[in-house]
Formats: sequence, structure tokens, C-alpha cells
Amino acid sequence: MKKRALAKKTMAVAMAAFTAMGTLAGCSSGSKETTAAAPAETTAAAAEAGSEAEAPAESTGEPVTIKFRYWADNTDYSALMQEIIAKFNAENGKGITVVGEETPWDGGAYSENLFNAKMGGGDVDCATWKLTSTPLFVNNDLLADLTPMIDAWDQKDDIDENMYNVMKEAGGSDKIYVMPWNVQVLYVYYRPSYFEQAGVEVPKTYEEFLTAIEKCTMDTDGDGKTDVYGFGMRGAKGGQEPWGSFVHGRGGSFEDMTTAESVQGMQDFIDIYTKGFVPPTATNDGFNEIIANFKSGLTAMTIHHTGSSADMEATFGDDVSAFPFPAGVGQWTSMGDTETVIFESCENKEAAFEWVSYLAAGEGQKMWCEGTGNVPVSKTVQAGDFFQDNRFMKASIDGQGYAGILPILDTTTEWISTIWPNTVAQALTGSISAEDCMQTLQAELYK
Repeated sequence: MKKRALAKKTMAVAMAAFTAMGTLAGCSSGSKETTAAAPAETTAAAAEAGSEAEAPAESTGEPVTIKFRYWADNTDYSALMQEIIAKFNAENGKGITVVGEETPWDGGAYSENLFNAKMGGGDVDCATWKLTSTPLFVNNDLLADLTPMIDAWDQKDDIDENMYNVMKEAGGSDKIYVMPWNVQVLYVYYRPSYFEQAGVEVPKTYEEFLTAIEKCTMDTDGDGKTDVYGFGMRGAKGGQEPWGSFVHGRGGSFEDMTTAESVQGMQDFIDIYTKGFVPPTATNDGFNEIIANFKSGLTAMTIHHTGSSADMEATFGDDVSAFPFPAGVGQWTSMGDTETVIFESCENKEAAFEWVSYLAAGEGQKMWCEGTGNVPVSKTVQAGDFFQDNRFMKASIDGQGYAGILPILDTTTEWISTIWPNTVAQALTGSISAEDCMQTLQAELYK
């Protein structure tokens, strides 16, 4: 595992780190690239009232109150969380009462405010989470090590081992400080009618995917000009996520982007641009552009997640589907995340774990993911008809075993925002070679 830049235990450095983390969280595939309403700002008093809507079942232990802080993307999600809290309180049978305190995400200020509260001795026991916050909290001894409780948990194996590995990676050790909850996994959208017209099947390998991109680049009216491009490339900010799948498809990695395998993945990315298999605007195309190009019929494939699936179905009906990014020498796709944590200051960690595990693999997992359309981490919940009968959920679930995140470093925000799009644009337009591009990306991320 690569050496991480560690945040010092000073408030000045902490605030600088959180400025970066708020930006990075907004770049993740599971962030706000959806049509969700603005974050609700339900008061703590209202949240607490909702959590006590039902009386707890007869207790088999001493009464315990767990204070839980969370954000909700809209008022429906807020009401759903209160419903889940009320159900847990009524049915856990262990005398545990969760008191929910909702605060807005506020562009990532949620994490900064949570850090300030805990450093100031705040009594929040557990909270919803983004992985980008993990290093700072771990380095300030604020998070409880969940490893012993997870190892003893009878539902541990209900969550894919890869999810635990991602949690460990974020914390920079073999300890698990973060409990999986729900994710967004990038997959490849495609138009079945275009595939039929081009004479290609759904790709099962990385090489077949590259071939499908080429064949789906078509002149449909015979005027000598391309009417459909095989792939909607995202060359602007945020494009590092789908790009990472090309690098890993050749056996490369983020740990060393200068290897021959990583450079070949970059060359593939360059080739589909220079050969005209993607729109000529690709170097400047961001989320809005790749989605608009796909919805207008300009591209046969593009990469995103379930946050846009309802809109895609409304546009195309049955003439849109998805497949997980296929395997080559390696395989990777980007994962947007929302998890939970328990704080080291929590006096009743076992009770808090009952709650976060209920969200991870209990009825709370099913209720939340069915209600929000997020991808569950519980294999049992994933196997339900609600998820298996949805082709976009199915593609997300199939990709969960190899989904991952970019390294969380002090340099990552600048790298995503500036270094990656500028350097890759130079490579796509021929100003620098694939090798030079990857050397720059490596040096800037790990400087």
C-alpha cells in the first residue's frame, strides 16, 4: 500500500485538509451527479422526535441511548431515515434507543463540522460518512477500530470482502474504521439498438469493449460523416474515474502509473480519441456533456451509475441497458460511497455497532436502499427481486467485487481538479506521449 500523506494533529492543518476533502467528495461517482433535490435541513429536535415515534420493544439489556448524526439528500430520504430509526428502536429488543440528528451535507462542510464537534468533545456516538474523511479522523484518534466487532459479527460474510478492503485502504492500515452501508458503482451504459446495428454483442472482455467502441462508431446515413460515436469520453474534471478502468484493464494501477501496463491503458485512451471513436469535444466534456451526448443518440456507450438510470429509462424505454466494465489483465471501476462510523469516544460501542450493522445488513439496509435507489452492500439484500430485476442495479452489483477508490492523499483534490484533466488533454491532442503523461500524473499525485 502506498505511503499516505498524514494530517498533523493541528487545527490549521485539519481545516486545510477538510477544504480538500469537501471538494474530493463532490467528485466521487456517488455524490451529487443525480437529479436529487437539495439537502434537507431538518432540525435536530425534529429528528429526535421522529426517532422516538415508537416505543422500544421489551429490553433484554440495560437501556442505552446512541446519538447518531447523518445527512439526507432530500426530504423523502430524511423521512425514510427517521422511519428506519423508529423501527430499530421498536424492534431491537436490547434496550437501545437511537436518537437521530440530521445536519446538511452543505458541500462537504458536514465533515468539517463533525470534526470540529469531536475535537471539541461533542457527544455524537456514530455518524454517516465519506471515505475521504477517514485519514484525518484516524490520525487524530477519533474513530473506533471496528475490526474485532466485524470479525465477531455473524453477518460479516454478507458483505463482499472487497468492500472491507476498500475501507482498510481509506484508513491506511489493516484495521477497519468504517462500516460499509451503500455505494454507487460505475458501469457502462449502452444502446441495444446501436449494438444490433453495429453487429456487436455485450463485451465480456476489455479487448471486446475496445472493439465495440470502434464498431459502434458509425456513419448511419452514408454521407461520409460520423453520426454515432462508439464511446462518450469524459475528458474534463471527473473523467479520472472512467479512465481508471482503462488503466486497470491493461493490468496497470494507481500505485504506479508509470509501468508498461499503465502506459498501455493510457495509450488505449488516446487511441479511441485520435481514431475518432469519441466526440471531438471529449477533452472538455464533463458529466453534463457525456449524459447529453448519450441521450441525444450521439454516443453508443458512456459510463455513469444508477443516479442517472431513471432519466435514461424515461428517455429510451427498453433501448438502454448497462454492463459492468469488463475484465482485461486487470479490472477496476470507481465506487462512490456512503458509510457509517463509530467514534472512539462512544461509551457503548457494542450498542452503536448493533445500529450500524442494522444499516449494513439488516432491515435498515433493505429499507434505505430500496427507498433511495442506492446500491446495497448486503448480498442478501442484493439478491432480492427489487435489485435483481433492475438491469442497472444488476450491473452495479456485478461490479462491486472489483470497485475501488482513488488514493486519498493531500494531493488528490488538486490532482483531480487540475492535474489530471490538463495533462490528459495534452496527451489526447498529441502534445505529450502516453508515457510522459503517466509520469506527470504519477509525480503529481505522489509528490
